[in-house]
Amino acid sequence: MGRIANVQLASKVHKAADFGAVQEMFHSRGWTDGLPIVPPTEESVAACLEWAMLVPDHLIGIEPVRERPVTAEKLAVNAVMAGCLPMHFPVVVTAVTAMMNQEFLLHGATASTGGCAILLVLNGPVSKELSANPTFNVLGASDRATMVIGRALRLILINVLDVRPGGIDRSTIGHPGKISYCLAEDE
Repeated sequence: MGRIANVQLASKVHKAADFGAVQEMFHSRGWTDGLPIVPPTEESVAACLEWAMLVPDHLIGIEPVRERPVTAEKLAVNAVMAGCLPMHFPVVVTAVTAMMNQEFLLHGATASTGGCAILLVLNGPVSKELSANPTFNVLGASDRATMVIGRALRLILINVLDVRPGGIDRSTIGHPGKISYCLAEDE
């Protein structure tokens, strides 16, 4: 795999004194789901982009209702925050690409008062490649891949598409899948 030479990221760089300060900064600005995040360094974001062979400004799609552009860089930042390794990132890109299709009805799924959450099902060789667990406790904390990929989708909804509780997200009770909702199919 070739390196993307001189990756220029458009995202603003924030500095913090230590790991705790990073957590407080992200939490106070509403950039988390309430859980701690992995600080998205320029190196870790570039590593995700390199793994997927995408340049930072590659347009993944435009959210159909509010016409918000979604770039590869913004996906990578949130994937890192969720704990994704570079090898997880292409799955995140594929999922968000599908969600950008008008037929997916993303706005309806994210604006419902009923508390629905978007479920991502992994199948095929990628499940094994990522060591996703398709057997016991598939909706629990059974493996890293499904937990971080599902969480990346949630952070992308929050930070890239501004789907926040009380704003676009009008869920009255919520759903545990609004933290991470990804599983591997047992084929």
